[in-house]
Amino acid sequence: MPHIEISNDEPGIRGLMVQRPDTAAPLNHLAETLLRSPLSLDRGERELIAAYTSHLNRTPYCSGSHGAFAAAQLDGGDALVAAVLKDPDSAPITPLLRALLRIAAEVRGEVGPVSAEAVAAARSAGADDRRIHDTVLIAAAFCMYNRYVTCLDTRYPEDRGYFEESAKMITTRGYASVAGG
Repeated sequence: MPHIEISNDEPGIRGLMVQRPDTAAPLNHLAETLLRSPLSLDRGERELIAAYTSHLNRTPYCSGSHGAFAAAQLDGGDALVAAVLKDPDSAPITPLLRALLRIAAEVRGEVGPVSAEAVAAARSAGADDRRIHDTVLIAAAFCMYNRYVTCLDTRYPEDRGYFEESAKMITTRGYASVAGG
């Protein structure tokens, strides 16, 4: 049961956004910028970083939703996302994406600089400053989103198809279309 009164039936962050459109607008703008605007990584890769960070943070709502958003935009779909969440080292992804996921994993840990080893491995795999920057920022933002959803103990959707329906909306209309945005 959520720690605050949520006067709508939407689960997870969507319920919070409907409840508080004043905070939803900037949060949706940030998500739109990080996950859909032109950046150094493909949209599906960025969603996968968000899903992986959320998975490591044990936030099933965000992991499930962004996993579905990634699956809708990546070759390999759900199977690829499941493989990455299970073990990125054995998942069928590029060495570059694998190295960036290692950076994301460090970001969601104890606050401190990403290790020089992780950055060097990413650079060896082809990462430039923009890709490293964008990965760190996406992972850091998702630590915030994960805490927002988890700390207020929001409701998890009862229907697993919820995430697939949300993926259709996000991949076609973006985050500005999310309730409250």
